Amino acid sequence: MAVLEVLDRRHTVAPHSYNRWLIPPAALAVHLCIGQAYATSVYKNSLIEHFDASQTAIGFVFSIAIVMLGLSAAVFGTWVDKVGPRKAMFTAACCWSAGFLVGSLGIATGQLWLLYLGYGVIGGVGLGIGYISPVSTLIKWFPDRPGLATGMAIMGFGGGAMVAAPLSRQLLSFYDPAYDPSDAGSLADGHALTFLFVTLGIVYFAIMMLGVANIRVPAPGWRPDGFEPSEVASKSLVTENDVSAANALRTPQFWLLWTVLFCNVTAGIGILEQASPMIQDFFREGGESSVTVAAAGGFVGLLSLFNMAGRFVWSSTSDYIGRKPIYMVYLGVGIVLYVALALVGSTSTAIFVLLAAIIISFYGGGFATVPAYLRDLFGVFQVGAIHGRLLTAWSAAGVAGPLIINGFLDSAGGAGTLTADSYRPALFTMVAILGVGFVANLLVRPVAAKFHEDTSAHKAQAEADREAGLAAEESVGSGGTSTARLVLSWAVVSILLAYGVFQTVSTALKLFS
Repeated sequence: MAVLEVLDRRHTVAPHSYNRWLIPPAALAVHLCIGQAYATSVYKNSLIEHFDASQTAIGFVFSIAIVMLGLSAAVFGTWVDKVGPRKAMFTAACCWSAGFLVGSLGIATGQLWLLYLGYGVIGGVGLGIGYISPVSTLIKWFPDRPGLATGMAIMGFGGGAMVAAPLSRQLLSFYDPAYDPSDAGSLADGHALTFLFVTLGIVYFAIMMLGVANIRVPAPGWRPDGFEPSEVASKSLVTENDVSAANALRTPQFWLLWTVLFCNVTAGIGILEQASPMIQDFFREGGESSVTVAAAGGFVGLLSLFNMAGRFVWSSTSDYIGRKPIYMVYLGVGIVLYVALALVGSTSTAIFVLLAAIIISFYGGGFATVPAYLRDLFGVFQVGAIHGRLLTAWSAAGVAGPLIINGFLDSAGGAGTLTADSYRPALFTMVAILGVGFVANLLVRPVAAKFHEDTSAHKAQAEADREAGLAAEESVGSGGTSTARLVLSWAVVSILLAYGVFQTVSTALKLFS
């Protein structure tokens, strides 16, 4: 047990000399791993064949994982803030890795329920805790640029699928020589699927441990050089006060932001889930599409790039123009883009791709900006727990978005017969949903003083953190953070991102070939 004491909060308080630029790669190490959740389609058909199950039965694995993400983030959010990011990230790594290993046992024995339990439930808990645990810590280290900080971390979640998808195909072909990753109809056998899950479970645990080793919380009173809190507090909607997670649920601001996130995600996920068949259907005449399967795959790759880039670019932009204005862009400009997609999207492939790419960048940006929006309104005290509760909007949107799109498409005809006209009712429905989100964002006001937390009640924790910070200062002396550690940490996540971007760009180029 003494070994695990290093995970305790008192051992994670950083000395003042600690380099805050070690925190983003720590967060990225976790988010790049758990972002694999959006790459499950790579082996979905192979699982269907292996278990002799339906599309719905295998798709339920992903649905369970996303629902558990939202539930665990909501339930464990306060615990994450209490115990600190290191213990939370270690727990997330254990659950995420164990989910793969239990899932591999289910594949090896042909027991689908073990895949539900492993990847869906256990892995889903790892998803939720891993998603929120580094975010509030980043906000505390970057009070001057919270949008930049959260954008860097949540960009990793979007980039995780870009890494996992090509890596999974290459591993499957390594474990099953008969599997051809370039052939959409090729299926991997159970042996390859089992060892894929085992390999991912081990590799992801090792990478996430890099984040666990580097993560720290700043000592009470720490601030970046040249940072003046009063300058940030003078901005619209930004508070110097704190609101607890319990009180946040009682504020209209929380539920307005819940509505904003739900609407933005519902609209974006509808396109993301249907991306490949959608571009083929939009350019279908006489039963034949002018867009090939390979080009449609390139379109999906391009959307992945814009999804990831939007998380960083738009969230960073919000530091300059404000969180409320950037959501007016996401939702207001999104309305215009959806109308244009419905009316003129079928006139040109280039127009369709451009409109869809910007829409998906707004989808990613909405995810990355919301933690900074929460910090502005509710302070940093329990922003991780509040963020966790807000993510239930993601779980709800993950169900609503595909249901809306698929409901309209099912009534319009079967696969291979749909055209651009089939999508218009669904797209105009998304316009209405974005309109609701736009109004909700307009109604956001500063939180009333009656919800503010009495900080004197938490002096004991602050004092414990202060003493831990002093102890950390004594243990490191004047040496500070080694350059080698900083370079190595960034090198690991940069190599992973570069691999994912290269593979995705290679796929996206097929759209233009």
